[in-house]
Amino acid sequence: MDVLVIGAGASGLICAMEAGRRRRRVMVTDHSPTPGRKLLLTGGGRCNFTNTSCDFGNFVSRNPHFCKSALSRFTNHDFIEMVRSHGIPFSERDHGRLFCDGSADELLRMLLNGCREAGVAIRLGAEAGLPERIGDRGFSVDTAGERIVARSLVVATGGLSMPSSGAGPFGYSVAEHFGIRVHATRPGLVPFTLRPADRAVLSPLSGISVEAGVAVGRTRFRDSLLFTHRGLSGPAALQASLYWEPGGEIVIDLLPELDLSGELAAQRGSHPGRKLRNAISLLLPRRLVDALMPGTGGDRPLGECSAALLQETEALFREWRLLPAGTEGYGTAEVTLGGVDCDAVSSRTMEARDVPGLYFIGEVLDVTGQLGGYNLQWAWSSGWCAGQFA
Repeated sequence: MDVLVIGAGASGLICAMEAGRRRRRVMVTDHSPTPGRKLLLTGGGRCNFTNTSCDFGNFVSRNPHFCKSALSRFTNHDFIEMVRSHGIPFSERDHGRLFCDGSADELLRMLLNGCREAGVAIRLGAEAGLPERIGDRGFSVDTAGERIVARSLVVATGGLSMPSSGAGPFGYSVAEHFGIRVHATRPGLVPFTLRPADRAVLSPLSGISVEAGVAVGRTRFRDSLLFTHRGLSGPAALQASLYWEPGGEIVIDLLPELDLSGELAAQRGSHPGRKLRNAISLLLPRRLVDALMPGTGGDRPLGECSAALLQETEALFREWRLLPAGTEGYGTAEVTLGGVDCDAVSSRTMEARDVPGLYFIGEVLDVTGQLGGYNLQWAWSSGWCAGQFA
């Protein structure tokens, strides 16, 4: 073959399609019996395939400039036009997130049909061994009882998140096999778990969802926050997990943009006999208020509450500091942080700088997008770029 792509996911399929359109002899292999398994699971089966706005600031990497080239050469608008040209209906949801109106299967069929039309061969259920260099002929890979020789090898095997989709460390092993650094990985876009004392207080709130701001250092997200029996989930928590380091705290604003002390002072003037916790329960679910104000502290009438107490109450609900125990791990994580060192890869071609003919695309690289379609856009952009050169 001219090009062997290992991984039949989003980045691998668009790369193979593009390389095939250049009349390259392309084969895609995957150890899974079905292609695009993770693609089919995203967005609740409707696939949040990109975002109306996409900037390098939506991505986390040790090399924050690496993703700029690919994202500017095959943009979110380019992929949106591709989806439109295939007649796939889609809708925009909050924060610019674009979802298929039908199912993710429509996108997968678009990619598979594109590969077929470009003459790409796809072999599924084919476990690949580590590749070997064979001089100037490229690479040799043993898979499914065969040896495949290809001038270009594209690694599109993803990260460790969602192991139920077939995720694994193969791509990192390939990089290390050729002396390429792999940065330490950890789960991203993943719910937080709580320490036992906090879990005892908060687990009864399971199912409550509120609009909140969640901050890690100076990075802050405002979105839905969901209390679960194990900890905190919802978009605001998942976004924060990208920036959280084990042992660090998160700061939660349960009433974003609200001057709570001013609101309570106004209620004090109109309803001086109203209890403090009852006043706050007009703004937040009562169970949540009671959990954060245990005992009788919240039973004081507003008319007896000093300005200092109202400010303390505002800090309790708007600057709630919480130290997570950890996260739920790769099993529920949507992405993997870390991965193949971007400094070792060309940002224009996705080719390893010191291993000609070897390419890395998608989640296997140390590039992680925020929630909202950015990770799939990185798959489309990086895969498209490699497809122009592999």
